[in-house]
Amino acid sequence: MPVYTLPELPYDYSALAPVISPEIIELHHDKHHAAYVKGANDTLEQLAEARDKESWGSINGLEKNLAFHLSGHILHSVYWHNMTGDGGGEPLEKDGVGELADAIAQSFGSFQNFKAQLSKASATTQGSGWGVLAYEPLSGRLIVEQVYDHQGNVGQGATPVLVFDAWEHAFYLQYKNQKVDFIEAMWKVVNWQDVAKRYAAAKKHGNSLLLTP
Repeated sequence: MPVYTLPELPYDYSALAPVISPEIIELHHDKHHAAYVKGANDTLEQLAEARDKESWGSINGLEKNLAFHLSGHILHSVYWHNMTGDGGGEPLEKDGVGELADAIAQSFGSFQNFKAQLSKASATTQGSGWGVLAYEPLSGRLIVEQVYDHQGNVGQGATPVLVFDAWEHAFYLQYKNQKVDFIEAMWKVVNWQDVAKRYAAAKKHGNSLLLTP
């Protein structure tokens, strides 16, 4: 029985236009995200078979595949909810997201500093990857990470709260090779209400990271 399932989009395919075209949303969700879900489930089955047969020759590849597909599934599941057709701008206290706004200012100096860092991190990730705003529980700070593929170059225990997908499948049909233009346009659809809820939840549960028994 499948362990992971493809979540439904929280809006229709055209909800993020003109920033992201309906065609991209449909292909990205129904094909690419679905492939990561299938890949994670298939890899779990292959690992179960390896355990049953005590055949460990492919363990390195299987563990890498599980990390790749599962992280792809998780990041995309956050990504869809991080966006809304009514979003954009910056988080403000008057919109009920003052705690997030304060955390961004404390962690990066200002919203503009944060925006510049996440934009650069997203646009310059080598090959395929993501730019991620994450809550780091040891310091209680927000940090920006560059995620290579789906899972590399991240701090253990950090929780993603805002993700920018910089894989070509996220933008190429509309923006061609102009990744920088796509990243800049992404700021017009950020769902700060969703980001604020994720930040509050991460902060509440972040101290559960077990460093000593």
